[in-house]
Amino acid sequence: MSNDVTMVRIYIHENEQGKRTTLLKEVLNVLHDQHRVKGVTVFRGIAGFGDDGEVHASDLLRLSPDLPEVIEFFDVPDVVGAVLKLLDGIVPDGHIVHWPAQCDAVANGKT
Repeated sequence: MSNDVTMVRIYIHENEQGKRTTLLKEVLNVLHDQHRVKGVTVFRGIAGFGDDGEVHASDLLRLSPDLPEVIEFFDVPDVVGAVLKLLDGIVPDGHIVHWPAQCDAVANGKT
């Protein structure tokens, strides 16, 4: 049995809107409800900036910081390929990175 997986990171901002709700909720809907990928974690950054160079940071001077969020998940390559096709019209271009990885058999519950 192959232990090949694909790791994916999606970079967004917490106030970013999707078509019907926040972008985060729309992405999580695809990952959880539509594909049930193996593992998903969302990280909320304390600071960050994108192409425009505007720094988004958590500090007392900013009332609405619009902090960066990173959604990270993994699954087998076929499932990730299907997920990425669905996310193509949801997540802005250039905000998704992915790479091949190996999943330890012990981490899969197999000994």
